[in-house]
Amino acid sequence: MMRLLLVEDDPQLGRATQIGLDQSGYAVDWVQSAESALTAVRLHQYGCVLLDLGLPNADGMVVLRKLRGSGFSGAILIVTARDQIHDRISGLDAGADDFIIKPFDLDELAARIRAASRRVAGRTRELITHGDIDIDVATRLVRLCQTPVTLTSREFAILLMLIEHAGQIVSRERLEEALYGWGEEIESNAIQVHVHHLRKKLGKSVIRTIHAVGYTADKPAAS
Repeated sequence: MMRLLLVEDDPQLGRATQIGLDQSGYAVDWVQSAESALTAVRLHQYGCVLLDLGLPNADGMVVLRKLRGSGFSGAILIVTARDQIHDRISGLDAGADDFIIKPFDLDELAARIRAASRRVAGRTRELITHGDIDIDVATRLVRLCQTPVTLTSREFAILLMLIEHAGQIVSRERLEEALYGWGEEIESNAIQVHVHHLRKKLGKSVIRTIHAVGYTADKPAAS
């Protein structure tokens, strides 16, 4: 659904969180230091950063301020064992979208990621309607004319990204950046194949190819 950066220095918790969010349909890159986090955000596009505060060599609050200071506009969720009120206030005032206390439930974490991402995207609800297509972001359920349509996680991610940016052209490279994490092999025609399957399931007109530029979902005609 989007690419996340997990900043967590605990190997066991980091790996478990990465696996859990991957099973929820997210592409998750995991780093264990402040320096690696800042480098990753500089080199890649992330929709959300999950940030631990107790990092080696630098406090996570420093990372938070640097990310916001550099113009990072995605969601930032602080995930930490610190539960003092002043820590929460400082984090929120510095630009965090939410503050999650360890230990946490993965389902709740996923819900908080959706909520923060919804605010960043300017949406107020998890249900998106685009013409005859209804998308429930929370359940990843898609309906065409009220009939459920089964999509893979990457087909869903492409559809959601294009509809959230309806009327804009989204390049193949930007789609790949959002869908694939580090170490994942990307076939040269992977996005083209996913778009082909979406057209078969939802209709040829749902996505237009802009030759040599990218893809777009046209804005629905005003009723």
